[in-house]
Amino acid sequence: MEELEYLKGRGAQLNPANRFRKNEYVTEHLEGLDEPFWQNSKTEFFSEAPKKIINKVESPDLGLSYSMNPYQGCEHGCIYCYARNTHEYWGYSAGLDFERKIIIKHNAPEALAAQLENPKWRVLPLMLAGNTDCYQPIEQKMQLTRRMLQVLLEYRHPVSIITKNALILRDLDILTQLDKLNLLHVNISLTTLNEELRSRLEPRTAAATKRLAVIKKLSSAGISVNVMLAPIIPGLNDHEIPELMRQAAEHGAVSAAYNIVRLNGSIGEIFRDWLAKNYPDRAEKVLNQIAACHGGKINDSTFGRRMTGEGKWAETIGNLFRMAKQKYLKDKQMKPYNYHLFCTKAGKQLGLF
Repeated sequence: MEELEYLKGRGAQLNPANRFRKNEYVTEHLEGLDEPFWQNSKTEFFSEAPKKIINKVESPDLGLSYSMNPYQGCEHGCIYCYARNTHEYWGYSAGLDFERKIIIKHNAPEALAAQLENPKWRVLPLMLAGNTDCYQPIEQKMQLTRRMLQVLLEYRHPVSIITKNALILRDLDILTQLDKLNLLHVNISLTTLNEELRSRLEPRTAAATKRLAVIKKLSSAGISVNVMLAPIIPGLNDHEIPELMRQAAEHGAVSAAYNIVRLNGSIGEIFRDWLAKNYPDRAEKVLNQIAACHGGKINDSTFGRRMTGEGKWAETIGNLFRMAKQKYLKDKQMKPYNYHLFCTKAGKQLGLF
């Protein structure tokens, strides 16, 4: 395992061993190096050209059936991110590597169009992204998300976006067109209003004030916004639920959802280390309360309960969320999708005859 001094601007502070690799790099003789190789915090980018970009979601906990991610790995560095474990399939660590080794799927828009042209394609909402943030910093340069949205608009296909980055406002022109056709849902992740906590928990994300401004801008344009109070971490941000809900509602959100943090796979080790370095005075308390929500463990992968937990503590969090939602978002809801506008290029050509 890599050990390092605290790296500002990064979430993970170590690189756990990849469970799929038999060998790993280690520093055996630190005194012989000018700088340990693991201290390089520069972000690296790699190119990939997948044949498919749409992935079927197998989890019964999620209402959407498909997701697509133009990027693998995420520079946002959210310490709790469940997607960290997927980086191990690419030969990297779920820790610091997840934030500094980003894979760019350069042909994502073309792959999306090709899959939509398949005669067997069944129209269901596509989640953009669902694994890593489609508006993470590199999107400013690559514009893969924007191009994918243009494809979806061309095909008149429904899409649900989830992000915590204000860069989404760059694409307001396309988003408003999708919304007018009832093809768009936007989900903004709002984890904490405490900027000091945010900067440690999600180091390279937009501040809460910017996310609230995004909600206001989108809702002012008539776009339905759902707020994701996720994850709720007992002992860190669970007490903020009512105020998060109030602020979200006042800025125009019409819906909200939540889930309780679960530290699956390598994330448990990464989160423990982060917690001990950032909040040593309450580290054990936080871990114990997380475990109390998951049957005594810090992770629970059981469908049906893994998102909202179980036990008294999870019940208390759930009740607090429901009361706040009832108070601030009563009788509000997202616009329903229109599934009847979808049309492929082949279909348009046939329509000419």
